[in-house]
Amino acid sequence: MVTRFKRYWQIADILFKYGFGIIVQRLFPGVHRFRFGRACPVESAATEYQRVRMALEELGPTYIKFGQILSTRQDMLPPPLIEELKKLQDKSNPLPFDQIRDVITAELPDFEDYFDGIEEVPLASASIAQVHRARLKDGTPVVLKVQRPGIEGIIETDIVILESFARRAERTFPEWKVYNPRGIVKDFAGQIRKELDFIRDGKNADILRKNMEMIRGVKIPRIYWEYTRRRLLVMEYIEGVRVDDLPAIRDFGLNPRRIAQRGFLAYMTQIFQDGFFHGDPHPGNLLVTRDGDLVFLDFGIVGIIRPERRFWFVQLINSMVVQDAGMMVKALEGLSVKIPEESRESLRDELYSAMREAEGTTIGQYSFRGMTNAFTTILRDYRIKVPTNLMLMLKVIIMVLDVGVTLDPDFRFKDEAETFMERFKKRESFMDQVMSRAGSSVLETVDGLLDMPRNVNQMLKQLSTGTIRIDIVDTDIRRLQLSLDRTSNKVLIGLIVSGMVIGSSFILRESNIQLPHLVYYMAIFSYLVAIGIGFYAIYKVLSTGGYDDER
Repeated sequence: MVTRFKRYWQIADILFKYGFGIIVQRLFPGVHRFRFGRACPVESAATEYQRVRMALEELGPTYIKFGQILSTRQDMLPPPLIEELKKLQDKSNPLPFDQIRDVITAELPDFEDYFDGIEEVPLASASIAQVHRARLKDGTPVVLKVQRPGIEGIIETDIVILESFARRAERTFPEWKVYNPRGIVKDFAGQIRKELDFIRDGKNADILRKNMEMIRGVKIPRIYWEYTRRRLLVMEYIEGVRVDDLPAIRDFGLNPRRIAQRGFLAYMTQIFQDGFFHGDPHPGNLLVTRDGDLVFLDFGIVGIIRPERRFWFVQLINSMVVQDAGMMVKALEGLSVKIPEESRESLRDELYSAMREAEGTTIGQYSFRGMTNAFTTILRDYRIKVPTNLMLMLKVIIMVLDVGVTLDPDFRFKDEAETFMERFKKRESFMDQVMSRAGSSVLETVDGLLDMPRNVNQMLKQLSTGTIRIDIVDTDIRRLQLSLDRTSNKVLIGLIVSGMVIGSSFILRESNIQLPHLVYYMAIFSYLVAIGIGFYAIYKVLSTGGYDDER
């Protein structure tokens, strides 16, 4: 088990190694006196963004996952860094099967009663889990996804360190606060903890399978819940080839273009109709069977869109298709994105220019990737924050398009999106959604009216018990400050007068001590001044009633 202190030094060493020692020194002053960083030995790492990616890979599974999630935040990070983060590969050397067997035994002690053998050589080995083929006693082929031993402790240690880094970063680099480092780490911690729970992984698969039942040619592996545990997932084994293996797909006698269209339809349905979508569609997680079925794998990352927001997600994509900047701004506001009023017109102009530039040189060409990159760059320039699931959605669509173009070089986002929009309108028309939203608004208004007597009664109770909160406007604060200043001045004068009276009294009382005449007369004078101030204060209180009428 890696201790937190030792892990801090490991991270510092790696950051120094790849040329980021200045950040370590800013966050932890004095560290450079004890650690002597090595230069990055890889000549190909010519840019700082490449070194960021390499450092994350060497830092281990937590930071690889962190980089992969950051790759969705195109609204915050520069495009060259995003491209490098997308290259992060979640692969690890396989562990000896004896260690994997220990985890299986801990989760399912009598596993030998259920399985007729487990292959010791893994199908795949990632940073969090290994995948092994197996066979049930009845001969059914299955796959076991087994969590690596000790990985949860390593990740929890790294999360604590990341949280510490985020807090220090906000204090040390105030300009980073706009990116909300602590919020990013909090979201990441929640996501990776979900991925460590394979029961949640299985539930996500069941939801997707139910949602995809009506789409022909799409398969989601069945989960065997009687054997599944938190660190052990047992699911159906489906044989197929990677979706980007064109020669093998053609050897099956399949048309890659149809596979591309099927995958695009499946993802559009998941995102805009179901509001629950597979969040990691890289080619390793998509298989094609001999029958032409598209198989989804790995359900640790999913995107969820609430029903009332789905309409605006559709509108956002539709605005890109029809090149309507006004619709796009309205869709963003519908997704609770705050757009400053003074920036609205210039934002529309820039978005429209980006839409025009996304068109290709040939009629019908349209670069969704180009449009998305321009869109996120504009949002970043205007410091506009957008929901995380919106950026995940855009990333997923781009990845799906990349797969589509791999399968069919003539694949066109605009044509396929327009086809889907037409199907969507027929199945669940925009007017139906508008009416549904209008109905919800009416119900909310009626509910508010019905709640009004209760709210008034609650306000009266708060007034009677003295628990009501009063919001003070800026002018009230200034008046309060002036009043406190005047009061403190009066208290100070009172203390000085008291001191004068007490001091003078002591001097005049000690008549047996020979004092210079000047001191004696100064004491009498102070006494008289104090008495005069005292009478004046009494007069002011009696004449004004204790209130100051100054404004």
